[in-house]
Amino acid sequence: MQNISVEELKTRMDAGEKLHVIDVREPEEYEAFNIGAKLIPLGRFQTMDVDELMPLKDEEIILHCRSGKRSMTACLILESMGFTNTKNVEGGMLAWQEKFGS
Repeated sequence: MQNISVEELKTRMDAGEKLHVIDVREPEEYEAFNIGAKLIPLGRFQTMDVDELMPLKDEEIILHCRSGKRSMTACLILESMGFTNTKNVEGGMLAWQEKFGS
């Protein structure tokens, strides 16, 4: 697992890069504020119910949550499943909102 800053993520998103960004927060958190990532709550990672991600096993997957803790856990779970390029958004959506607003 590597880390990625909110600044780097936003720059890459703004540049139109095709990214696999996963939000591991709960649906109500996602509804309150999101950056357009695919929502897969952490609980699904914990039960390894992430079949839709299997085709991306060797591609970069960027995970975020509110503060970076849940997404770090999700990265570690994916790595245990053989994923080779996971990135955790440092500071999560708290850092994003602090830097760029909501």
